[in-house]
Amino acid sequence: MTWSDRDRRFMRRALDLAARGDYRTRPNPKVGAVVARGDKVLAEGHHAVSGGPHAEAAALDALPPGAARGATLYVTLEPCGPFAGKRTPPCVERVLASELARVVVAQTDPHPEVGGRSLERLRAAGLRVDVGLLEDAARRLNGPYRKWIKVRRPYVTAKWAMSLDGRIATAEGDSQWISCGASRRAVHRLRGEVDAVLVGVGTALADDPLLTRRGVEGGTPLRVVLDSRARLPLDSRLVRTAREVPLLVATGSEADPERSAALRVAGAEVLSCGAGPRPDPLALLDVLAARDLRHALLEGGGEVAAAFLEADAIDRVLCFVGPRLIGGDGAPGPLRGRGFPRLDDAPRLRHLEARPSGDDVLLEGHLHVY
Repeated sequence: MTWSDRDRRFMRRALDLAARGDYRTRPNPKVGAVVARGDKVLAEGHHAVSGGPHAEAAALDALPPGAARGATLYVTLEPCGPFAGKRTPPCVERVLASELARVVVAQTDPHPEVGGRSLERLRAAGLRVDVGLLEDAARRLNGPYRKWIKVRRPYVTAKWAMSLDGRIATAEGDSQWISCGASRRAVHRLRGEVDAVLVGVGTALADDPLLTRRGVEGGTPLRVVLDSRARLPLDSRLVRTAREVPLLVATGSEADPERSAALRVAGAEVLSCGAGPRPDPLALLDVLAARDLRHALLEGGGEVAAAFLEADAIDRVLCFVGPRLIGGDGAPGPLRGRGFPRLDDAPRLRHLEARPSGDDVLLEGHLHVY
């Protein structure tokens, strides 16, 4: 399929609209739609809230009756059809009622009750249907949705801030703040988008974080500390707020029973994840999946990030690079662990992008695209 510049322009606009979807769309995907005739945009829409109008309906409902006849609909995800448990009318019927001439779709829906059936329905009704325009970008936008449908495990975004020379702290442990205020606000927005925030006990001991979303709207993610021996202090801010904001301490098989019991009394949930002395990343993700938590933000530290990477459990990386040079042989980097002895074995990020974040640069790359 050869796409025109006009097709690409309208689909990029649809993707921009889809990206407006925030925590309120969960567990639904983020979807954008543009209705156009020739070079003119007739209407736009995006999915704004779960249970509310889908993107196609939002765009088409903005037009007077008959105004979309013969036009083209650009949509970032295959229009949905009827299936059990659905809370909104099937978009495929709304599209057919609008008497469009053409539908351009970025990606098919991986949901087993959709999966191309809507496209077949549209084609059977005589519409021209073209699929695959900017498909990779559309898939990346909905990584958590697509991974959940395909493998029933949470999508994992690993985030860290580092200096230009790759340090996440000085040799003396000073790390606040490598990133600027704009980057820290972006992290709070991200916390509001995800279902769980994960850190290792080393980060919890060093920084005494809250791991809550502050200063922005959003959801309240489950806070998770990977803590092999249940060392998290009872007077830490995480434990002191455990009755107000849920806290899960994921331990290994050798966790101190008395420490575990004390954490439970203080309001934390303590759970052994895996059979080994350290929490197993995949076992932890299965625990989160059983609770219908679909997107996890991994915020550090280096040992935990390395364990997830070695388990092939990281899907996306967000790296905030601050304009500092720290140096020092003992200054830590974002990944520790055993590492990879050969460059050919080291995972390679795809679709790497760089964009400004205040005084910093945000690097985004993907290890898996579903």
